[in-house]
Amino acid sequence: MKKSILLLTGLVLLTCSAIAQKNYLQESKADKVKRMQWWTDDTFGMFIHWGLYAVPAGEYNGKGGGAEWIMETHKIPTAEYEKFAGQFNPQKFNAKEWVQIAKSAGAKYIVITSKHHDGFSMWDSEVTGYDIMDATPFKRDILKELSDACKAAGIKFCLYHSILDWHQPDAKSKDYLRQAIEHPDFNKYRETYLKPQLAELIRKYNPEVLWFDGEWIPEWSEQQGKDLYNYLRNIKPSLIINNRVSKARGGMEGMNKYENAAGDFGTPEQEILKGASQDYWESCMTLNGNWGYVKNDNNWKSAQLLIDNLVDIAAKGGNYLLNVGPTAEGQIPAQSIERLAEMGKWLAINKEAIYATNGIANYKEGDHIKFTQSKDGKSTYALFNKYENNELLLTSVQPKTGSKIYMLGVNKPLSWTKNGDAITIKLPEQLPGKYTWTLKIQH
Repeated sequence: MKKSILLLTGLVLLTCSAIAQKNYLQESKADKVKRMQWWTDDTFGMFIHWGLYAVPAGEYNGKGGGAEWIMETHKIPTAEYEKFAGQFNPQKFNAKEWVQIAKSAGAKYIVITSKHHDGFSMWDSEVTGYDIMDATPFKRDILKELSDACKAAGIKFCLYHSILDWHQPDAKSKDYLRQAIEHPDFNKYRETYLKPQLAELIRKYNPEVLWFDGEWIPEWSEQQGKDLYNYLRNIKPSLIINNRVSKARGGMEGMNKYENAAGDFGTPEQEILKGASQDYWESCMTLNGNWGYVKNDNNWKSAQLLIDNLVDIAAKGGNYLLNVGPTAEGQIPAQSIERLAEMGKWLAINKEAIYATNGIANYKEGDHIKFTQSKDGKSTYALFNKYENNELLLTSVQPKTGSKIYMLGVNKPLSWTKNGDAITIKLPEQLPGKYTWTLKIQH
């Protein structure tokens, strides 16, 4: 049945390609700003790396290493790796619980892996039998349940999808045992597998963002990236697509190496840009040392570091995409939940300084104070994680005489004095919350 659907999908693609399509690569700056507005306002999202690799959980034949890359790391033959599908039965998966964890953390959108490099489809795909419904005992459409839960909770649903595919022979010239593939046909893979699956994902789950990866393979080109970008935007014009659809990403810093590349935003990985940027960008980072679940990875980042990262990214004008790697049973690790909950408590007090704000060129003062600005420019937020003598000294902000300064979480305005180019703000005896505090300085 799925083969006949695949052939039909291919015919539909050919038919669509014959119809004149709009060139979204020539989108005006004003139209892009409007399309990207919700994304820039939301600032904070939750990444989810989940797939068959959760079964070995970072260990194969008694040897560690790999996480979501375990198939390549240990050179596992395709037929052998496929056996993990028969063991993938996440009976503890609860989409509503996952979405509530994200919402309680203050995350406004979720990005989950629809297909990672291992080629396994985490939804009921019409294009292949190598998917959650046909190849596992679980037989539930994870993406359907999660997209429905996101919609009910007001969380935007987004998808990660790998261009690279270790399972499809046509997708590569060599397998990961370094053996040559006989007559690979990447164009066939792209037109009859990759594109039909992406069209299917948009049609079935209506994602707000498509987050690509695996674009570094030699078979992929900038022109293919532009074509795919335009093809997908023609299916859903409001779609946001990251810059890994193209070949422009410059290393782990993730920003474009050249102009006019396909994609809407840069993707720094496991790092934050060194300075403020006017370009659209999003730092994707892990809560511990791996993206996929690794049972022996206890290198958890502290809540203080996670909140410091969020503040730093917001001050520099970016988004923060923070990852969880659920277990094969379908549970987000307790350590992840604990840290996300702390972020949620902090955001409950300080959200005004994070969401729907602008980064500014002079985004910091020293090592412990960062700034964001309200969209109307009438307020500057000073976020600080260190102070002395119950006071904070600022030299970068010059409020007018009579301006009010508040601490988020405290109702009464604070007293402040001006001395030359500096102002000194008297802080409350009891500061609300912990980790980092925010002053709202009205101009």
